[in-house]
Amino acid sequence: MALVLYSSKTNKNAFKTLIVAEYAGVKVELAANFEMGVTNKTPEFIKMNPIGKIPVLQTPDGPVFESNAIARYVARLTDNALYGSSLIDYAHIEQWIDFSTLEIDANLVSWYRPRTGRAPYLPPAEEAAISALKRGLAALDSHLASNTYLVGHSVTLADIILTSNLYLGFTILLTKSFTSEFPHVERYFWTLVNQPNFKKILGEVKQTESLPPVQSAKKPEPKKEAKSKKDEPKKEAKKEAPKPAKAEAEEEEEAPKPKPKNPLDLLPPSKMILDEWKRLYSNTKTNFREVAIKGFWDMYDPEGYSLWFCDYKYNDENTVSFVTLNKVGGFLQRMDLARKYAFGKMLVIGSGPPFKVKGLWLFRGQEIPQFVIDECYDMELYDWKKVDLSDEAQKERVNQMIEDAEPFEGEALLDAKCFK
Repeated sequence: MALVLYSSKTNKNAFKTLIVAEYAGVKVELAANFEMGVTNKTPEFIKMNPIGKIPVLQTPDGPVFESNAIARYVARLTDNALYGSSLIDYAHIEQWIDFSTLEIDANLVSWYRPRTGRAPYLPPAEEAAISALKRGLAALDSHLASNTYLVGHSVTLADIILTSNLYLGFTILLTKSFTSEFPHVERYFWTLVNQPNFKKILGEVKQTESLPPVQSAKKPEPKKEAKSKKDEPKKEAKKEAPKPAKAEAEEEEEAPKPKPKNPLDLLPPSKMILDEWKRLYSNTKTNFREVAIKGFWDMYDPEGYSLWFCDYKYNDENTVSFVTLNKVGGFLQRMDLARKYAFGKMLVIGSGPPFKVKGLWLFRGQEIPQFVIDECYDMELYDWKKVDLSDEAQKERVNQMIEDAEPFEGEALLDAKCFK
């Protein structure tokens, strides 16, 4: 009996098994004439999976459901390298499978379902899912900075499951502007999906250019009861009794209170529109001094904003380049809470260790926002100094940091990261 996979052709959870089958040399066929919403509701299918979800694999010894379990089953049917070559490889592969499921897939699905009308859309819930996803991607990016694959030096089951999960993100939710914050994850994903065994199943993969618009969750239509002749004379609908005043008062008390405004939103309006500066910075490709730098000072409002230099306190510890870069990248990730109120440049300086980390930040208001100090623990790892714009030397230093001038203060520029 051949292995038959019950699923639609484009289901990312089915991709896991089909790609594993290519690596393991196992023949797996998609069930003929499978129709989502129809086939999976039949009594025959419910016998294979009581909750009617896909995919399900029909084997000579009976059905298997849950996509990771199916992928594991197929991987073990032949002698291959998908589970590594040692017990510790096996443990690490299982570790990354769990990570992929709990930290990446779960948060992608939590973001995807409400936005596409499959669940009620709640902005705070979406923000929480995105924040948790970024945390997972940052950890993954740090690991991949020094590893081509998740475990060892070749594709394992962990890579297949993670890439299949990331496929949903890259093709529907994660635009280039989002994934560019995780360059090692980007490199990893495009390396994997262009492997022959992946490409045979996935085809040409294209990254989404925009986030799908929010769609309203579909409400089930009320069942229509057949009218009998006895019911026909009773045409007058019963009027709903008005709610007592007490109940209405209780409902008002239980209504959610509006979120308190950020103190920075209460500051007097500023002539500087932060998004306009960020747009100018991003769109300027040539004549940076004449266009972007000049534009910055034309826009800058010293009453509504303040500029700050920061210097990492422990530069003597920055002995490995990629670790230093990941340290800065993690800081910028954790600063995401200030995106509406800040712009920043972080420079990693030096042609060899120890590398120096210096930064320039533009904040709304005259002080570093207290909520940033409270929430982002990296802040205390830096010495902060407010820019004195009456000092031409400090003003020129601002210009050089904005434009990634090299050499910077007489040293090579290893990398420059922007927070915008």
